[in-house]
Amino acid sequence: MSLTEQTPAKTHNAPSISRAAAVALIEAVRKEATEADIDVATAITDAGGHLVAFERADRTPFLAAEVAVDKAWTAASFRLPTHTWNSLVADPHVAPLAKHPRLMAVGGGFPLFDNGVCVGGLGISGGSAEQDEKVAHAVLKAQGFPIPD
Repeated sequence: MSLTEQTPAKTHNAPSISRAAAVALIEAVRKEATEADIDVATAITDAGGHLVAFERADRTPFLAAEVAVDKAWTAASFRLPTHTWNSLVADPHVAPLAKHPRLMAVGGGFPLFDNGVCVGGLGISGGSAEQDEKVAHAVLKAQGFPIPD
C-alpha cells in the first residue's frame, strides 16, 4: 500500500453523556418538578438512545415512566425536541413514522448537545406537555445544555 492510499476507518469516536452529567440532570429535574408541584418520571439516554439514568417520583403514573424513556429516545434519535413531531407527522411523507412504537410526539423530550454534538436525550413525563417542557427548559439552561427549537 502506498503512502497516498489509506484504509478507511472502521470505527469512530462517538461522544456520549457521562453518568455524572446524567445524574446531575435527574437531580435538577427532581428539584424543578418539586418546585412546580408535579410528579414526573425522568429518563436520560446516550446518543444511541440507550438508557443511562432514570427516576420516577412516587406518585407518577407508571405509564409516564415508559413515556419519559420514549421521549428521550425520540429526541436523541432524530436530534429534535419531541414537541416538533406533531407538525412533522402531519406531512404525508413522514406520517408513517407516527406508527413507530417508540416515537413520542409529545412535548417534554429534548436532545442533549455538547459542543454542537448530540450526546444523549432527556425525557420528562408526568405533567402536561407544557409543564414537562417548562421543567426541561429550566434544567437544560441550569445545566449548560442548549435548548433546541
